[in-house]
Amino acid sequence: MTLTMVRRVVSFEVIGIAQPKGSASAFVIQKPGQKPRAIVTTNNPKSKGWQQLVFEQAQGVAHGGLFVGPVVLTVTFRLPRPKSLPKYVHHHTKKPDLDKLVRSTKDALKGVLYDDDSQVVDLHARKVYVAIAAAPCARITLAEAAPPDLVQPDLPLEGLAALFWETGA
Repeated sequence: MTLTMVRRVVSFEVIGIAQPKGSASAFVIQKPGQKPRAIVTTNNPKSKGWQQLVFEQAQGVAHGGLFVGPVVLTVTFRLPRPKSLPKYVHHHTKKPDLDKLVRSTKDALKGVLYDDDSQVVDLHARKVYVAIAAAPCARITLAEAAPPDLVQPDLPLEGLAALFWETGA
């Protein structure tokens, strides 16, 4: 008899234009007679609205509570394609930066699907142009991480090639 471990997987879609986490700036203010306090600001006020959308959609699928251990996060950001962009351009190489989109989304999941975004041990993310008739969105999947393969810890090259290259078959 073989025992198989069932891993928890949660998937959902957030309709809207993903917003990157802006660069943070910090400064200290001190009023007379009070202790100094730090103020942190971000240069993208739209990120809060995006994070709220992600948070609300995540709440709808968080029936099992918070993920306790390590997790795998997979996100596809489907962003609007400018009408002026030539048809031969296939990859989304303009702003927003993928890492800032991920950072914003990971922060939004904190407290609803996991305790802290440091639990993300495996991350798969990409940004693409949305199909013409479809709405911009992000497709998010979170899964309990399997134990790592300590013999072969790197990503397999053929797995990466499959993500980026189409074969003629």
